[in-house]
Amino acid sequence: MLEYPLFIDGKSVRGGALLAVRNKYTGDLLATVSTARREDVDAAINAAERASQSMAALPAFRRAEILSRASALIQERREEFARTIAAEAGKALKYARAEVDRGAQTFLIAAEEAKRIAGETVPLDAVPAGEGYFGFFLRRPVGVVAAIAPFNFPLNLVAHKVAPALAAGNAVVLKPASSTPITSVKLCEVLAQAGLPAGGLNLVVGGGSTVGEWLVTDPRVAKITFTGSPTVGRRITAVAGIKKITLELGNSSPVIIAPDADLDFAAKRCAMGAFYNSGQVCLSVQRIYCQRQVYEPFRDLFVKASLAMVVGDPLDEGVDVGPMIDEGEAARIEKWVEEARGAGAQILAGAKREGAVYWPTVLTGVDATMKVVVDEAFAPVASILPSDDFESALAQADATAYGLQASVFTRDIDRVFRVISRLNFGGIVVNDAPVFRADHMPYGGNRQSGIGREGVRYAIEEMTNIQMVAIRTTSGPISG
Repeated sequence: MLEYPLFIDGKSVRGGALLAVRNKYTGDLLATVSTARREDVDAAINAAERASQSMAALPAFRRAEILSRASALIQERREEFARTIAAEAGKALKYARAEVDRGAQTFLIAAEEAKRIAGETVPLDAVPAGEGYFGFFLRRPVGVVAAIAPFNFPLNLVAHKVAPALAAGNAVVLKPASSTPITSVKLCEVLAQAGLPAGGLNLVVGGGSTVGEWLVTDPRVAKITFTGSPTVGRRITAVAGIKKITLELGNSSPVIIAPDADLDFAAKRCAMGAFYNSGQVCLSVQRIYCQRQVYEPFRDLFVKASLAMVVGDPLDEGVDVGPMIDEGEAARIEKWVEEARGAGAQILAGAKREGAVYWPTVLTGVDATMKVVVDEAFAPVASILPSDDFESALAQADATAYGLQASVFTRDIDRVFRVISRLNFGGIVVNDAPVFRADHMPYGGNRQSGIGREGVRYAIEEMTNIQMVAIRTTSGPISG
């Protein structure tokens, strides 16, 4: 049986109690991982603080070389990473492989962006007080970044925190989800092999109320980047103190189906977007608003596409939907669906559970007071709701506390622009499910969906400080 240590200051460190990591489908023990004690977290932050100076001093081309090499090493170990993700996260193998490919790309994008971190000149003489001054600003790394990552993308969402932080010349203390830490252990191995200086990346494992709280409240941490629940996000903002914070807190993703949509294509894309990774994606399709003239044909096509999903062992090449992260989460969504059924919802597919596995479930007859509509389900459950017209569909879609991404299926450009102007979401996807994300685009939410943006270039902006320089000249104005 494998036993994985922590990783602090470039060395493997045996921490406190051992955490059992299990195969999410079979329940078999995969490995044990050391958890971090208070002194381990302190050592990791100390190491990162020391390393932040050497990281900041690394020339851009050297940071780019390390990140590019890390990308190549991830690809070399593609199958190993994919099978680790499938086992410890329960993600279907084909999607785990896609995640590894994306993770490698994220590091490659970061390598490219490391060479493009720049400031700009500021025309100080645009005001009378600035006459005779030359101005410009630089972007400087913040120092120590605490990266707190979720279980659902144990490689790529970690990459979206670690890679831009390193590209900007910061040092990182990483706390992965306790249910999926093995992927992060392997990533630390990759970065060490790629030549990252000792202390550039430090790994601590443990609970949010202990390890997470120690990281968030430590004054040596200059930046927190967190993906998880709104409840934890609110806690972070309450206790972190004065430091930079990026929060990605989820969604209840709406989709609008216009009468001119390609219904068959839309149904297939929405089914994929609702049920891959067992719906445990911040962007999972949850609320589908159909205008009445296409409600029934879309409903039937969506149910057909949902029933075609193959459920089973995620390490099976033919499986589309594996288990949820644990049986407690599957039992939670089972209860939510039963509450909706008791309040009048009809079940068109699914609503079946075996242990941690919950079958793709389609509901109709729901209303905006039900948990499956108003809260983030984070499970393989989607609801179809009729709308009288396009304007009412827009109003229903925007009636949420969240605002991460939404989508519309239509061929009408006027409808597209009405969606863009009407919906208060960080991203709008046209003619695809809201789960679409390219790893270099700005990504993040409005309202209760978070603060700040990811996407490597935009994360780098969040992980650097502007340093303004004003030079009083003696030789007259600089022009040209």
